[in-house]
Amino acid sequence: MGNRKRLALLAVSTAATVTVAAAGVAVAQAAAAGCAVRYAVSSQWSGGFNADVTVTNLGDPLTSWRLTWTYAAGQQATQAWNATVTQSGTQVTATNVAYNGAVATNGTVGFGFTGSWSGANPAPTNFAVNGVTCNGPTTPTTPPPTTTAPPTTPPPIGDYPPSGRLCNSTDVIDIGKYWIPNNQWGAGTGSGSQCIWTSGGSGDRISWGTSYNWSGQAGTVKSFAAAILGWHWGWRRQNTGLPVQLSANRNVNTSWQFTVTQNGTVNQNVAYDCWLHPMANPGSADQPSDELMIWLYRSNASPAGSRQGTVTIAGTTWEIWRGYVGTWNVYSYVRTSNTTNANLNIRDFTNDLVARGWMSSSKYLTSVQAGPEIFTGNGQVTTSTYSVTIN
Repeated sequence: MGNRKRLALLAVSTAATVTVAAAGVAVAQAAAAGCAVRYAVSSQWSGGFNADVTVTNLGDPLTSWRLTWTYAAGQQATQAWNATVTQSGTQVTATNVAYNGAVATNGTVGFGFTGSWSGANPAPTNFAVNGVTCNGPTTPTTPPPTTTAPPTTPPPIGDYPPSGRLCNSTDVIDIGKYWIPNNQWGAGTGSGSQCIWTSGGSGDRISWGTSYNWSGQAGTVKSFAAAILGWHWGWRRQNTGLPVQLSANRNVNTSWQFTVTQNGTVNQNVAYDCWLHPMANPGSADQPSDELMIWLYRSNASPAGSRQGTVTIAGTTWEIWRGYVGTWNVYSYVRTSNTTNANLNIRDFTNDLVARGWMSSSKYLTSVQAGPEIFTGNGQVTTSTYSVTIN
């Protein structure tokens, strides 16, 4: 599985029963600061749950944020995406990551996490943003500018100049039309580290790499550093060519050459990870409806769901896996023999899903990502050249 966020996929895929719980909502104020928080349990099973949190800034623009809340029934937050989440006793603290700290007046930011519970799972209380209790709107000291509508593309962000390895979980590389976060979404299930770097590139074609050393539970994902084109719980780079509706039958051609170095036993896959939505321009709080993974290389790892058979695409035989991870479908095409050199058209795989009746051609491909998904082990994946072009 790839996320994104990456995603709480394994935790959800083992659930026997999924139920939807009621959302807890809290709203807030103080002087020139104010906030509203929507906390919703999106899926729940025996002993575990997924929650989505949306923060609305009702005060002056924020350059960074820290959301705190209190659990009353012993719940524990474990794995998070699009935020760094820690817990001390009953208090949980979520802080922004590198790419979502700025929140304009009346703007929103979203993140999610997986948690555990026993006995009861009520909504938390005592929400506060940057120390300000969320209990009502306020008038900002600097009124927001009046605009007819937000821009459909984000403002330009400069390319990251190659300058060595970046090893903090909040590090992000912006290069060409892609961005590469040092995504360590499942680090809480083990211990270790991960670094990312780039050797340069611009526009369509880039080169980059990641090294990792993770221990802990072999069946849970620790990290997924990936070159992201398009949506990933929000939009960051311009001129991506996405989204595209499947019914338009557009070519999504990609070329990827990489090397894999493994020290001892490694549990991982190197894969494309693609997100699909029912709408053309999803926001940061719009969950995908479908996930498509294309595994080029795997070591001691298996996808979510169950194997459905095999298919030949692009002259290669692939295993097909199908599953559901609480809020979206996940489809994995797993190459029956490993490769480190691929030239594929993502359209061939989405067309296969449509032909099987598993996905509607009205869906929109909103993101194409590529990188190694690490469960445990010590190694490195170096991409000598990577590109995605849409026409």
